[in-house]
Amino acid sequence: MTEGTTTTAAEGSDTLTRLEQEGEIAADYLEGLLDIADLDGDIDMDVEADRAAVSIISESACDLQKLVGRDGEVLEALQELTRLAVHRETGDRSRLMLDIAGFRAKKREVLAALGAKAADDVKSSGESVKLEPMTPFERKVVHDAVAAAGLRSESEGEEPQRFVVVLPA
Repeated sequence: MTEGTTTTAAEGSDTLTRLEQEGEIAADYLEGLLDIADLDGDIDMDVEADRAAVSIISESACDLQKLVGRDGEVLEALQELTRLAVHRETGDRSRLMLDIAGFRAKKREVLAALGAKAADDVKSSGESVKLEPMTPFERKVVHDAVAAAGLRSESEGEEPQRFVVVLPA
């Protein structure tokens, strides 16, 4: 093994350790939140696509819906608060993803299908397609689905009205 390969492996290990630490800090923060709110939930930690991923799951998902809110608004706020808690402990900006009661996982499936359909529409018509405004998470899922379909997409506009445009090949 060359020195460059050793360095790359060490950096990958350091990144994984850092992301696992982020997940543990987030889990502690969220456990405290669940205790304060008197809600039952199990916390699952993982590392996905170079970011810490934390999920709160429960057999009684309707209790956790309070933490998701309308269209995931409360979930987005909790994710930002959790990222701030991680930042406070580590001093580094976190890109942690939070999912509650499978909301983001379901949303990801719907958005991936939307991106694939938009790509099919662009392929058949040859015209670009503009989608409705979305959050950064939603746009990322759509961009990935469009790329998987072999097309390009761009985000346009200003927050909170930023949207995806799917472009012809």
